[in-house]
Amino acid sequence: MVFRILCLAFWLLCVVAGGAWGGTLPDGFVYCEAAVPGIVTEMRYATAHNFTGAPVEGYLKPRCILTGKAALALKGVQDELRPFGLGLKVFDAYRPQRAVDNFVRWAKDVDDTRMKREFYPEVSKKDLFVEDYIAARSGHSRGSTVDLTLVALNGSVAAGRELDMGTPFDFFGPESWPAHADLAPQQRANRLLLQQLMRKAGFRPYSKEWWHFTLELEPFPDTYFNFPVQ
Repeated sequence: MVFRILCLAFWLLCVVAGGAWGGTLPDGFVYCEAAVPGIVTEMRYATAHNFTGAPVEGYLKPRCILTGKAALALKGVQDELRPFGLGLKVFDAYRPQRAVDNFVRWAKDVDDTRMKREFYPEVSKKDLFVEDYIAARSGHSRGSTVDLTLVALNGSVAAGRELDMGTPFDFFGPESWPAHADLAPQQRANRLLLQQLMRKAGFRPYSKEWWHFTLELEPFPDTYFNFPVQ
């Protein structure tokens, strides 16, 4: 009972704090910056530095939005990492359906390969659907899926520097699969640490992306939202 009261208190705090960040969100959603103190964000799809080579439709501002339940779970991971001088860095969280539609249109334009060298050098663009890198629906649009990595917050490594995971975020290829074996020992250890902490917090990983996690008991399992990120 006490735990449930504390969760409710945190939930209310997140909602109030979210408003202070200058946005109005649907019920059940919060801004990660308010809900997860100290989290680092680099919202790639609000910029041109992503696999499409342009800002993605629906990302009006580089904001990190999640359901309150997912944000609470993420805060638990952040709290576990902090004593070790580590933290979380988020690349994408809630993703409007219009952004997913943007990805689908981009994937069908097989002549636009300007970002191929960086993001999918060994994968043919025409195969992105077949190999499950692009889909017409995304768990991100349900609000409880997050793309993230680990960063060093202090110590000998520059603050905010990403730990080496073997590939960058959004690299399409088997090298990004969590179980990929051809990695340096430290890279495997970093992936394992991230996966273990996220699993412990109630998230499940995705077999083709080391950075991708979905809350197991997500509050909107059948709803794909389309409100903009702003």
